[in-house]
Amino acid sequence: MLARIRSAAVLGVDAYMVDVEIDIANGIPTFATVGLPQGAVKEARERVYAAIANAHLEFPLRRITVNLAPADVRKDGSAFDLPIALGILAATGQLNGGSAELPGLADYVVLGELGLEGGLRPVRGVLPVALAAKRAGCRGVIVPAANLAEAGVVRGLETLGARSLAEVVEFFARGCGLTAASVDIARLFDARDIHDVDFAEVRGQAHAKRALEVAAAGAHNVLMIGPPGSGKTMLARRLATVLPDMTLEEALETTKIHSVAGLLPPGGALVTRRPFRAPHHTISDAGLIGGGTHPRPGEVSLAHGGVLFLDELPEFRKNVLEVLRQPLEDGGVTISRAATSLSYPARFMLAAAMNPCPCGFWGDAGRSCSCGVTGVERYLARLSGPLLDRIDLHVEVPAVPARDLSIERSGEPSEAIRARVNRARALQLARFAKRPGLYANAHMTARDLRAFCRVTPEADTLAKDAITRLRLSARAYHRILKIARTLADLAEEAEIRPIHVSEAVQYRSLDRPIG
Repeated sequence: MLARIRSAAVLGVDAYMVDVEIDIANGIPTFATVGLPQGAVKEARERVYAAIANAHLEFPLRRITVNLAPADVRKDGSAFDLPIALGILAATGQLNGGSAELPGLADYVVLGELGLEGGLRPVRGVLPVALAAKRAGCRGVIVPAANLAEAGVVRGLETLGARSLAEVVEFFARGCGLTAASVDIARLFDARDIHDVDFAEVRGQAHAKRALEVAAAGAHNVLMIGPPGSGKTMLARRLATVLPDMTLEEALETTKIHSVAGLLPPGGALVTRRPFRAPHHTISDAGLIGGGTHPRPGEVSLAHGGVLFLDELPEFRKNVLEVLRQPLEDGGVTISRAATSLSYPARFMLAAAMNPCPCGFWGDAGRSCSCGVTGVERYLARLSGPLLDRIDLHVEVPAVPARDLSIERSGEPSEAIRARVNRARALQLARFAKRPGLYANAHMTARDLRAFCRVTPEADTLAKDAITRLRLSARAYHRILKIARTLADLAEEAEIRPIHVSEAVQYRSLDRPIG
């Protein structure tokens, strides 16, 4: 007899529908799975056999063939355990009194990993599957109870959770109810402003805090340069708290990535806070960009919509840093392998920190540097020009004076800074409404600068004079205009004025000659 169960699989961060076809025939007892099954899918046979037996149901000792269609796309993961088990039970008539046909069975997308005792365990990628089921016009999805909240954020879809194979069998055979999802999305977004850190905790460093506000307002990448202990890491960890509020669309896209990577907490529903990722400098290029034998999202994709912080930037291997150039430019990553090619979103803000020299005290008034100009130049040469060209703000973070550390009064809280950032981003969204793919000032091209940056004659003269006097590179001119445009947005002014240009020039310290 033949039975068909609807399921789905994840490819990249999106899902596609899979028909699990079960054919049971007479002959020598065998269990064959076809349709390019990989590792965990092949091992499903033993889990399904034990789960059916321990649920006090009958596992047929006949010739069983499982086909996962489409058969030309590889299938990974353990999520096919439940649909395979249901297909076997349906084909042997244990769901509908001897008939393999069961009304309503084709209306649901089913997925879940089976334990040997028949319990259902959580799987990765449930949110992409739920979205794919909605696009396919399915009535609903049946998932492990631990994944119920994650699937429940998709509106217009019946989302049911089960704790065991027996519960799913009772649902289809006798109409017994399963737990329905109940997710309050508004409440999830209300809780996003609760952070463990706040800019009010940072003493001194007014210039650096202003620079990070500018970076957040225009989505500019930022590099902080200062001696050890000056607070670079402390500042970077608070950058995500002043980024603009996430929209539902951004939250869904970010949650899909974390779901596929298996990083959603148990019972988690939606990522509503901007991610903050801080990999160690020993990370490999595959760990940073994604990939591996079985490709998974890397740190750049896990930071999508948020901040990727690289501390001690020159200590990262050069080949690792160079792979950042594509995602910084395109906002995405394409991983090509012999069997497939996958794309992951990766539009993030890069925040990096470094010492000014190997000893860390070049330019420090309180400590002498033993590196010399040659040592500093050799240290900075670890960072390639094309990478630095993609970082708009170079911010000097000096050591904090003792008098500032002893001040008891708190600084400006993240909430107040974020309010200004939100207003600046709203202006940018309105300005770029007719420019697809452009969301913030940092993403403007030279063509966009001509169209959207109205510069007063005095400001233009000042910018060109600064390039000449400070011996800045020609490409620095466009970077200065982008930053000045963001400063004007923070001031809610339509034109770029000299005061905006003069402040923007301060944020390009690495363009100036050493010595």
